[in-house]
Amino acid sequence: MSAGGAPVPPPPNPAMSFPAPRVTLPAGPDILRTYSGAFVCLEIVFGGLVWILVASSNVPLPLLQGWVMFVSVTAFVCSLLFLGVFLSGMVTQINANWNFLDFAYHFTVFVFYFGAFLLEAATTSLHDLRCNRTVTAQPLLSDNHYNTNVAATIFAFVTTACYGCSLGLALRRWRP
Repeated sequence: MSAGGAPVPPPPNPAMSFPAPRVTLPAGPDILRTYSGAFVCLEIVFGGLVWILVASSNVPLPLLQGWVMFVSVTAFVCSLLFLGVFLSGMVTQINANWNFLDFAYHFTVFVFYFGAFLLEAATTSLHDLRCNRTVTAQPLLSDNHYNTNVAATIFAFVTTACYGCSLGLALRRWRP
């Protein structure tokens, strides 16, 4: 009772005052049955191939290909975490606007991966550039490394396209 004689209402239950998480994608293994889940799996597979191919080319231009490696490894790990959160069902436990987070993540990675794709394509286009290594001028990339960089460029483009498709699907969910 308060000083005026009226009863004091109990404090609100904090668990009931927070809104439920906003997510339209299914949690658990059902995420793999959606287009978004399939694209995330493709992003992981093709992004891993970009990472492996660039690393196997001995990185002749570290300034350009270092950024490609950073973007591909970071996007690979973040996509694994993103898929893991949905597969484990944690999206239903964490109060967040998952539709917006999905859009923001895929927008950011799409922009960075597009830049990485352009840098990898630029590196590949410089294969005939002659470098003075000791006495004789040699091409920047050997034929084997050139072929590896061509494959990395193609997979970087495919990965960028997958992130673009995921971005479009995320935009549709976020802004219906």
